[in-house]
Amino acid sequence: MPAAALVGECLVPGTGSGDVLFSDVPLSFMGGVDPFTGVVTDIHHPLHGACVSGRVLAIPSGRGSCSGSGVIVEMLVHGSAPAALVFSHHESILTLGVVIARELFGPGIPVLRLAGEDFAALRGTASAAVTNGVVHAVGAVPPSAPDSVPPIAIPLTADDERMLAGEYGEGARTAMRIVLEAARLEGATDLLDVELGHIDGCFYQGPASLALAQRLAATGSTVRVPTTMNALLVDRRRWRDLGVSPDVGEPSDLMADALVTLGVQPSYTCAPYLLATRPRFAQQIVWAESNAVVYANSVLGARTMKYPDYLDLLVALTGRAPATSTHLPLARRATVRVDVDVPGGLLDDALWPTLGYLVGSVAPHDIPVLTGLQDAAPTDDDLKAFGAAFATTSAAPMFHVVGVTPEAGSVEEATAGAAVPVVTVDRAGLTRTWAELNSATAERVDLVSLGNPHFSLTECGTLADLCDGRRAADGVRLVVTCGRDVFEQATAAGHVARVEGFGGTFLNDTCWCFLTAPVVPDSDAAIVTSSGKYAHYGPAAVGRGLYLRSLRDCVETAATGRIAAPTSPWLQG
Repeated sequence: MPAAALVGECLVPGTGSGDVLFSDVPLSFMGGVDPFTGVVTDIHHPLHGACVSGRVLAIPSGRGSCSGSGVIVEMLVHGSAPAALVFSHHESILTLGVVIARELFGPGIPVLRLAGEDFAALRGTASAAVTNGVVHAVGAVPPSAPDSVPPIAIPLTADDERMLAGEYGEGARTAMRIVLEAARLEGATDLLDVELGHIDGCFYQGPASLALAQRLAATGSTVRVPTTMNALLVDRRRWRDLGVSPDVGEPSDLMADALVTLGVQPSYTCAPYLLATRPRFAQQIVWAESNAVVYANSVLGARTMKYPDYLDLLVALTGRAPATSTHLPLARRATVRVDVDVPGGLLDDALWPTLGYLVGSVAPHDIPVLTGLQDAAPTDDDLKAFGAAFATTSAAPMFHVVGVTPEAGSVEEATAGAAVPVVTVDRAGLTRTWAELNSATAERVDLVSLGNPHFSLTECGTLADLCDGRRAADGVRLVVTCGRDVFEQATAAGHVARVEGFGGTFLNDTCWCFLTAPVVPDSDAAIVTSSGKYAHYGPAAVGRGLYLRSLRDCVETAATGRIAAPTSPWLQG
């Protein structure tokens, strides 16, 4: 511990002490930390294998999934949380998870932000105590620090006042209180109306997640705006037939039922932008699910911050959101330029998730504007794959691509004319990223996993074309996840029958990030996927390595039973 106490910005007051666990790499709690043991499971993170429980965890910020808030809520209720959280960058997901847990369940921990040099001073520190906004030596008396954070005066409408007074029920009152606390943490001085919602905090993470949903449902409150639901742990219509344990399937159903009681539409998809209700340009919305947030902001030009799980639902219950982050024009401008130095003739569908993962790594807290892709003509599916992988390694809520996305007709438009740093990514960087995402070493494959995020209708059609006239090899399963709406459209178009004729199967309602045994059987064989997001999260989820391949190479692997050598032309030899 440095000789002098470190005074930072108190985000959530409280006291805590323990050994310091430090990293200068952001960490996603969802898919990166086991909520019941506190062990870091992300094989790509420097802290892999370390335990955060009872430690003063110092990381720049969270990253990746919006569900990190749900993980920290579960950890606080279970007793496996860190003793304190110390950040160096703006951090919404984990901070608001602590706020929500404190409001609804009682347990809390201190959260603060330190300036860069002070944060770096914690590197190598053995132990520390946190008292409100101060980090100090264990046993030392800290400088005076307030034990509460002064509220920000936010103008309220008459309807807001009625919600706070409980006239619309306890659920709406609680929701409005937390929305106002979120506004304080985000530095907002006003609230705004939202018109659409998408709830990521709808899947069962543990007893706390179910208790939260059922408690809100019991108040009789309902969402005030049309609101859809993200993927669940299980395929609701088939989980029993698939051999999923009732210990998983039943609470998952109860969680979904509670959300339906609250008025949330049972869409069960992580790709709400594929629904007929997708938002329009400049529409103010409340969306969670990291890939959906990035797609809505970047590709559709809608307006949403990267909402933590459970805050998404609370905003939908009030129809009111903090006027902050990418809800506002200035916060949407690019803060770094990324020049992509890859010849256009070398691009294929495997480039986009690899590039997204790399760009998120070099811009973990910045909104990037990409150049060099003007002639690449990426499809919506390419941008979906890019955005999902980008959202895995970056905490930023959006990206721009010059000449492609709607707010980037030029670098100057995307940056609002400001001078920004420039980073170049090239084939060598992409090849290194590819190697990182190909974590498998097994020579045998038993599963080809497709649809993370959920497959679109066009992806189903492309897959059917690749499967025509072929059959999956013995012992190899090809499984596609997609939303119910897309599945019905793909069935009507004949795509499903053609894929099933190959030997493939479809799952609805759920997501590869959640799937474990028996749907993904225990095995020492590799999994092959076309998803950069699943290539990152899969090893921690199922305990085995993955290969990332183009869709064509995925089908080739399934048909031959041999892991296809990558045919992507942009890979360096």
